[in-house]
Amino acid sequence: MRGLPAALALTLCCSTAALSANSISGSVRNQSRGEPAAGDDVILVRLDGRLQEEARAKTDAHGVFTLDAQHPDKPYMVRVFHQGVNYDQQASVGQVLCIQVFDAAPEVRGITGTIEILRTGTNGNFLHVSDMIEIKNASRPPLTQAGERTFEVYLAAAAKIDSVLASGPGKIAAIIFAAPVPGEPGHYTVDFPLRPGATKFAFNYDLPYRGHAAFQTRHKYPLEQLAVMIPTDMKFSSRSPAFEILATGNTRYHVHAVNQVEAGAGPKFEVSGIEALPPVGDQASSHPFSLSPASPNPTSSPPVRANLPLLVSIDSPLKQTQPPSQLLVLVGMTSVLLAACAILIWRGRKARSFSAAQTAAPQTRPRQRSAA
Repeated sequence: MRGLPAALALTLCCSTAALSANSISGSVRNQSRGEPAAGDDVILVRLDGRLQEEARAKTDAHGVFTLDAQHPDKPYMVRVFHQGVNYDQQASVGQVLCIQVFDAAPEVRGITGTIEILRTGTNGNFLHVSDMIEIKNASRPPLTQAGERTFEVYLAAAAKIDSVLASGPGKIAAIIFAAPVPGEPGHYTVDFPLRPGATKFAFNYDLPYRGHAAFQTRHKYPLEQLAVMIPTDMKFSSRSPAFEILATGNTRYHVHAVNQVEAGAGPKFEVSGIEALPPVGDQASSHPFSLSPASPNPTSSPPVRANLPLLVSIDSPLKQTQPPSQLLVLVGMTSVLLAACAILIWRGRKARSFSAAQTAAPQTRPRQRSAA
């Protein structure tokens, strides 16, 4: 019964839009206030070949919009702008959408880190690192954190960034810009909104490497788990007793993890040895492409503002920020890698729990018999 009002609201939200043969219609609801989002800009973008704006509209007093599509057989994306933040949803002609938006604030309570995974491997005279971070926004009421420094990351001081990707709850990936903080090597900020739900970042960078590298972790938000994945021919060491080896069942990686990491300075660790970075698993290796974009060093490019579209600019005429084919393969890849890494770590934790249960079982049985 508690979920009935929310279900009814969702049904009403999705049923108020009129539908025509060559249109994409829908409703926009402000989940922060529990009411229709009136007066928001809505843009229809065609995704095939060239990224092209086809139509614009504003939501009416009930949050309803209708967009006329010129090519019914093509894929589309509908973008809603609310308080400077875009909310995207893939669509096709004939659909009735229900798009959720949230009020924005520069600081939001209820944001924490869920997992950070550092994958390392050698590439010639460099150590390549993929630092993947998942952030959870569980604010109540739900709000989007948006501003010039919505997220901060601390990489190795000598890091040379190759690419930075972000993927919000809508699972549409974007190549974004990481701005270095003056006077603080390795400290970067990104202007990418933290919408309610899970946001994933992937910072891919290279370090000069002569067989050994030391890391000092640091975190903006507390983490549920920090994991380091290294190829089996490389070695991991740390003075922190919190790190544990996880038996993932994968013969290409060793995983060392620590749970419940507080914000601020985290545990130090070192890696040594030489081995190239292997695929994470069958799921990730089935994609014959990498996270690296065509631009070799996006940190030298102009920043991408958070209130600009992920795939295209809404300025007229519509500007294409990246080749469509490249963007399509990037969509969801951050999620795939994080999911594959998380599965390995979960398997390791499950195996450890099962082993502990087996060890404890023989000790409890004698006590049960003697009590009887």
